[in-house]
Amino acid sequence: MAIVRETDPAPGVALIRLARPEALNALNLPMREALVAELDRIEADPAIGASVLCGDLRAFAAGADVALLAEKGSAGVQALGLPRLWARVFAHRKPLIAAVNGYAFGAGFELALLCDLIVAGPGSRFALPEIKLGIMPGAGGTQRLVRLIGRHRAMGMLLSGAPIDGETAAGWGIVTDLVADDQVQPRAIERAAEIAAMPPLAVEMIKQAVIEGADLPLSAALLIEQRNMQMLFDTEEQKTRMASFLARRGKG
Repeated sequence: MAIVRETDPAPGVALIRLARPEALNALNLPMREALVAELDRIEADPAIGASVLCGDLRAFAAGADVALLAEKGSAGVQALGLPRLWARVFAHRKPLIAAVNGYAFGAGFELALLCDLIVAGPGSRFALPEIKLGIMPGAGGTQRLVRLIGRHRAMGMLLSGAPIDGETAAGWGIVTDLVADDQVQPRAIERAAEIAAMPPLAVEMIKQAVIEGADLPLSAALLIEQRNMQMLFDTEEQKTRMASFLARRGKG
């Protein structure tokens, strides 16, 4: 199996490893399906509050498995149902952190963009090289990247296929945390543990508001924010934490 759920590295944290090292973790169909299935199991597990998705030191994921696509026509590519699988990753209700070492190319980069945070090292490399194969990104590379870093930078990457390093990616706002290469996975786990310690429904409502509101007019997005914020006032966690805060302040 090329998707491995490793021993939980911290309370409330799941670690999922892309494990197809002979192909630099290139994403074939069984890997994508196994990833979605693992995320479904994590979503149903109340003990897990956040997850880390990683590869190995050479590659997060070097792209799609070209052998999966090379001989197919447009109908054959459509029949694979890849957008459906990626949509399920994006819709995962719990925070997902990409820990990127080495190559995050093509579909591997697009998978990282589906995550909520990206932790990477200076030795990481991000690219959308599909143009060199006579195709283009098809899992959000032309859309999510533009929204993240702007049209001109995104077009520079898309039309050249050239990689950028981790420092550049951090400067452009792709990478959340830039750390030493050997600290990528520990930092991602630390981030996930911090999130897992937060009230789970508040975490879910924040992620939902960000995702649902991202492409809406501001007025509509603010309605989602207000709806979710108000819903949290019916939770025991809100009552307990606010009461504790007021009690501590009173003692001060």
